Amino acid sequence: MNGSLPRRALAELLGTALLAFFGPGAVVAALTLGKGSLEYAGLGFIALSFGLVIMLVIYAVGTTSGAHINPAVTVALAVTGRFRWVEVPVYVAAQLIGAVIGASLVVGMAGAEAATAPGVGVGLTSITEGVGVGQAVLAEVMGTFLLMFTIMAVAVDRRAQVGWAGLIIGLSVACAIFVLGPFTGGSLNPARTFGPFLANTVFGGATPWGDIWVYLAGPLIGAALAAVVYEGLVQPPRGDDELVVTQGDA
Repeated sequence: MNGSLPRRALAELLGTALLAFFGPGAVVAALTLGKGSLEYAGLGFIALSFGLVIMLVIYAVGTTSGAHINPAVTVALAVTGRFRWVEVPVYVAAQLIGAVIGASLVVGMAGAEAATAPGVGVGLTSITEGVGVGQAVLAEVMGTFLLMFTIMAVAVDRRAQVGWAGLIIGLSVACAIFVLGPFTGGSLNPARTFGPFLANTVFGGATPWGDIWVYLAGPLIGAALAAVVYEGLVQPPRGDDELVVTQGDA
């Protein structure tokens, strides 16, 4: 990474805004075309949109900020000593603001119906009817574990092949959404959930704020667990001076 903290924070804001526009925006597009219903094939295109935008953001701003674009990733890297705790609040704030901007731009593109139309909700994540809270948390833990374990393997680990991080991390997100989408929407990212939640509320939609803790606890637990497991099981010993290694460095 390079650049001052404000510059890196702006890169995180921009990257998360792009994620919150092209990811949830794909959900809105699919639900609009499907008149409020979504088939599994449509979920595949949504997963592809998320994977592609994450890949492109990593390649675009990874060398500037590390392209965390996810509070769970930032916290997990801090837990393993690979990111400074003092910078965590700045990164997380930038990510949350970026997500709100991106989700609001979805409404600007699609109109207020993106929030008020039945079942659309600015592409927000929600727990599917019949899925228990414990099941939902487990789903988010497992999905974010896969994402963070992939980040550790292809971006943090110094043995990783250079240049592949963006593609493989994007594919890991798509893979997780393929499985988690029918149960929780496949968030893996507190900012991705918070942005559409707030935009949906501001523009008059019904928002399941009572479920927000699932999309905080699941990703934070899953990411931290993956980082710790990788450090203990796979990662070779590192020097005390090695710090802040993320997507953009691989």
